[in-house]
Amino acid sequence: MVSDLHFGKTGHFRKEGIPVPPSVYKEDLQRLVSQLQFFKPRQLIVVGDMFHSVANKELDWFQKWREDFAGLEIQLVMGNHDILKRQWYIEAGINIIYQQLEIYNFSFVHDINATANPQLPPVANYFFSGHIHPGIRVNGAGKQSLQFPCFYFTPAFCVLPAFGRFTGLAMVRPAKEDNVFAIVNQSIIQL
Repeated sequence: MVSDLHFGKTGHFRKEGIPVPPSVYKEDLQRLVSQLQFFKPRQLIVVGDMFHSVANKELDWFQKWREDFAGLEIQLVMGNHDILKRQWYIEAGINIIYQQLEIYNFSFVHDINATANPQLPPVANYFFSGHIHPGIRVNGAGKQSLQFPCFYFTPAFCVLPAFGRFTGLAMVRPAKEDNVFAIVNQSIIQL
């Protein structure tokens, strides 16, 4: 399960004249390949923003990559940046879910804040989402601070960090009952 890969974002910026090296995208794709080779999942759930914008060269590279992982089932809960034509997802072998995916007692949505609907009865499921690119600030002596992407767990939901590295961070303010796991130098540290 991952969120906010934003594949194609660096290509989108380059098309607009902003010089972002293609190595950023290639490193993200290679990290995904490494995770898939290590864990050998049958299914990949992406809770939104797998892609960033309209088709570009990077999405052509993704299609070639997809051929190497043709047996991997990909479930994409559509995010606000997943704006490709439906046919493109079909040709890439990606199952698209428009609002939320339910598996047993878990719900997968892109934006946890978009799930609140007063006309629907409350659900007992635990939610996984993305969208905000959660980060945590760690303060040190002398007004020093560092910011890290994080997994943000509350009693009702988890917000996953952005998988793509070419994204920003939204600082979370955990309550006492929440748990935060920062990603620091390729390690996970509970704060």
